[in-house]
Amino acid sequence: MNLHELGWSDFFEQAFSPFANEGLSAARVVVQHRGAYNVCSEHGELAAEVSGRFRHDAAMPSDFPVVGDWVAMEVHPDEGKAVIHAVLPRRTKFSRTAAGDVTEEQVVAANIDEVFIVAALGDELNLRRIERYLALAWESGAQPGIVLTKADLCGDIDGAVGKAQAISGGVPVLAISNVSGEGVAALRSLLRAGRTAVLLGPSGVGKSTLTNHLCGEELQDIQPVRDGDHKGRHTTTRRELILLPSGGCIIDTPGLRELQMWDGEAGLGEAFADIAELAAACRFSDCRHESEPGCAVLEAVESGLLDAARLESHRKLQRELAYFERRHDARAQSEQRRQWKAIHRSLRANKKPQ
Repeated sequence: MNLHELGWSDFFEQAFSPFANEGLSAARVVVQHRGAYNVCSEHGELAAEVSGRFRHDAAMPSDFPVVGDWVAMEVHPDEGKAVIHAVLPRRTKFSRTAAGDVTEEQVVAANIDEVFIVAALGDELNLRRIERYLALAWESGAQPGIVLTKADLCGDIDGAVGKAQAISGGVPVLAISNVSGEGVAALRSLLRAGRTAVLLGPSGVGKSTLTNHLCGEELQDIQPVRDGDHKGRHTTTRRELILLPSGGCIIDTPGLRELQMWDGEAGLGEAFADIAELAAACRFSDCRHESEPGCAVLEAVESGLLDAARLESHRKLQRELAYFERRHDARAQSEQRRQWKAIHRSLRANKKPQ
C-alpha cells in the first residue's frame, strides 16, 4: 500500500520522524470499532488496538484514534495485528460536542480536505441544519461543499439549488441522483488523488449509495427507500475510509442525530460571513443585532436583503456556542481542582515525620 495514495504528506513525514527512529511504522486508521481499529500501511491492512501506555496517558476520549488519523504503530505481521503507540498531530478535524449530558469533544473524522454536507431533495430542504453543518465544517479547517441527493424526486432542482446557494457562502453546491447517476461525475472531479473527503449528514440521505457510485462497486450496504415518503433507512453503523479507484479517499459516516457546536467561533464567522459583513456597518461595535439603533443587520432584515430566519439561526448558534464554552470552562476548572487535590494528597502521604 502506497501511503501517499492514502494522503501521506510532508506534514506527517515530519511528525512521524521521532517514531521512525524508534522502529515504529506509520499507518492510517480506516475503520473504527469499539475499542479497536483497522489500519492501512505498507504492511497492508491490519487489525490494531492502542497500547496500555497509550490508554493510560490519554486524558480524554478525543485523544484516541479516529478514522482518518495517522498513527505510529508496532507491527506483528505474523499475526496480522498492530499496536498503536501514538496519534500523529491532526492537520484538520471535524468535531462536535458528544451526544448526551457530558461536555466532551467527539472527533468525527480527522485529516480531511473536503467536508461534503449531504441533504436530500426528496423533502423540503432544512436550511438551518445545513447552516449548522457549514459552521462546523469551516471550523474543521477543511473546505466545505453541499451535495443535494435524490434529484430525481425533486420537481424544482434549480429552485432547491438556489436556496442552498443563498446560504452556502460560495461553496460548491451539487445536485445528484443516485438513481440516474446525474451529478456524480461532477463530485468525482472534486475528489483529487492524495486528498480525503468526508460525507456528513442525517441518516437516509443516500451517503452510502453515493459512496458506492464513487467507488464503482457495491462496497457499502444499502437499503431501499421506504414506500410512501421515499426516505432512506439507516444503514451505515461505522465510519470507514475508502480509497477511490480514481484517486483520493472518502469517509462514509453514520447519520448524525445530534450536531451540537464545539469550538465553532471561527466557523460561525465563515458560515455567516454575510452577517459579519453587515455587522461591520453597525453603529456600535458590540451590537447584538436585537434592538440597537443604527443596526445594519436589522436594517438588512427590514429591507429584505437578509432573511430573518437566517439571522435567528445565527443567534441560536451563537447562544449554543456560548453555552458550551461556559461548560468547557467549568469542566476545565473542575479538572484543575481535581489535579491539585491529587498533588496535595500525594505530598501529604510522602511527607516525612519530623
